[in-house]
Amino acid sequence: MKIPEKLSGFAVSMFSFCLASSVLAAELNLYATMPDKYASEVLAQFSKDTGIKVNYLRLSAGEVLARVQAEKNNPQVDAILGGPADIYEAAKKENLIEPFLPKNASAIPSQFIDPDHAWIGIGIMPLAFISNSDFLKRNGLKAPQSWMDLLDPKYKNSLILADARTSGTATERLFSIRGAFGKEAGIEYQKKLHKNVQMYTKSGAWPALRVGQDLAAVAIVYLPDALDIKQLGHRVEITYPKEGVTFGIEAVGLIKGAKHPEEAKKFIEWAASPKFADFILKNNIKYVPTRTDAVITDPVLNLKNIKALDVPLSWKGEKRKELTDEWINQVLPTK
Repeated sequence: MKIPEKLSGFAVSMFSFCLASSVLAAELNLYATMPDKYASEVLAQFSKDTGIKVNYLRLSAGEVLARVQAEKNNPQVDAILGGPADIYEAAKKENLIEPFLPKNASAIPSQFIDPDHAWIGIGIMPLAFISNSDFLKRNGLKAPQSWMDLLDPKYKNSLILADARTSGTATERLFSIRGAFGKEAGIEYQKKLHKNVQMYTKSGAWPALRVGQDLAAVAIVYLPDALDIKQLGHRVEITYPKEGVTFGIEAVGLIKGAKHPEEAKKFIEWAASPKFADFILKNNIKYVPTRTDAVITDPVLNLKNIKALDVPLSWKGEKRKELTDEWINQVLPTK
């Protein structure tokens, strides 16, 4: 079977496992927003467990949403792996998602499942601050404990943030700031924050690496990206703002008009299963499983001490474009 034309021009990772018969193996095409090293491990295990060959393209959350919107009349993929659930909410409003509820989802709390079954949450990830320890020491600073700490003039041209036009991490930042400060105060806060930003990046994960390399002081990223840099041995500190943060939900969903719907459903069933939850925990993939029967022993994944802002996912889906436009039109022009 051919890889869809729009995927074939890219570096596509494929995992193939031969079936006993001489016919071609079942096939699945998807977009993944998980970091590539996580997506490759997850999809390789899925292929191993099911015999289904996977063709995937790794993109940022904003890029996935844009592609799915552009491909509405001729879907190029069957499913989406990862990405904050608000991109699924946005896609659902445009009738781009086919509802599907896995049979094994009963152990996943309702707050992590779309009421219309447009997406199933498979992992939880709070937004976090990651700071370079050497920068903090050189400048007599402590790791930030508040959103307001990032306005310190010592951080001028030293913060690195993701771009809300392309990154789900960035829109999560906008949700958190709105939740912590409200609309008008949140916009004013962002204008002040903007003065300390050295650059905005296409990817939500890349800022964490620059902080680890002492090329920036602080980044605002999802916890798995921060943990990844820390585990690589970089001198960084991970903290959370006392005003609170929103949580991203890594999700999976079925594309409306998928060319391989049965394979996509098998993938979603697998991703919602205990097997997936156990796999990510055992393989150091730092998402908190949504299943209540998952056994979590790593204290770094204990979310009890993080203030979670109550921002409904339906609201995120409705406000994603509005908050992004505010950032583009009211925050970026200021310096």
